[in-house]
Amino acid sequence: MNFEGTTYRPPVEANSMLLQVTVGCAHNQCTYCNMYDDVKFRVINTDQIEKDLIELRRIYKKAERFFLVNGDAFVLSANKLKKISELIKRYFPECNTISMYASIQNIQSKSDNDLRELKNCGINDLWVGVESGWNTVILDINKGYTVKEAKTELSRLSIAGINYMAGLMLGVAGKDKGIENAKHTADFLNETKPKLIWAGTLGLFEGTPMAEDAKKGIFLPATEIEILEEEKALINGITLTNVPFYGIHPTNTFPVIGNLPADKQSMIDKINDGINEMGRATLSQSFQRNSL
Repeated sequence: MNFEGTTYRPPVEANSMLLQVTVGCAHNQCTYCNMYDDVKFRVINTDQIEKDLIELRRIYKKAERFFLVNGDAFVLSANKLKKISELIKRYFPECNTISMYASIQNIQSKSDNDLRELKNCGINDLWVGVESGWNTVILDINKGYTVKEAKTELSRLSIAGINYMAGLMLGVAGKDKGIENAKHTADFLNETKPKLIWAGTLGLFEGTPMAEDAKKGIFLPATEIEILEEEKALINGITLTNVPFYGIHPTNTFPVIGNLPADKQSMIDKINDGINEMGRATLSQSFQRNSL
C-alpha cells in the first residue's frame, strides 16, 4: 500500500477502507494547523491508486465503505473522482459509500451537474471542517471563504443529495468570545443541516501563525471553563432533529457523545459533572494540547 505523510481520518471512519489519493492539503493556510507542513501537496496518479486497490483486494474480502486520504481529497476534479470511483467499484463492487475530507473551496470548484454525478458514483458523507459559523472567526483563521459562501456551497451539496459532516473547533474564537461563537455556529448548523457534528478543541501548536499570535498577545486563548461553557451553549442552541453529536476528540477536556435532541440534556449534565469534579479553579487556565 502507498501512504505518504501522516494519514488523517475521522475516528468515525475507523472501519472504512483507506485509500490515499492526495498527499497533504491543497489549502494548507489555516492559521491553527500544522498537520501537513511536512509534505508538499500533490495528487497520486491513477496507476498507483489502482495498484493499491489490487493489493487491498488480495488482502480483504469485503469493503462496503472507503475513505479517501488525505487533507481535502475532494479537491480532485470531478473526472478524477469519477475515475477513482470506477476503480473502487471494479475491485470492490460491494462498496456503497465513498467518503473523504472536503473544503468549501473544493465544492465551489464543482458544477451542480458534477455534484449530482459524484453522488451517483457513490461519493457521499463529505467531512467539512467548518470550525465556526461566525464570519469574523472564519476570516481570522484564514479558511479561504466566507460564512455566506459556506452556506451557499453546503446548500448545493444538499440539493445534489450529498451528506456533509460538520467539523467544529471549540475555543477557536478566543477569550471571552465562546458564547457568541456558539450562537453563530449553532445558527449555521441549524441552517446547513449536517448529517453529523464532530467537535474538537483548539490547540496552539508550535510554529503555527495562531501560536505565534498567542505569544505576541494578539490572540488570547480561551480558558478551559470558557470552552466548556461554549460547548454547552452550542449543544443547547442546536435545534436539528436526529443528528449525532460527537464531542469525543482527544483534544476535548471531557468527552461527550449523543444524539440531538434526545441526549441534549444528558450531554450538558456530563459536562457540568466534569466541571464540578475538576473544579473551576483548575479550569480557569488554558491547557496545552500537543497534538491532534
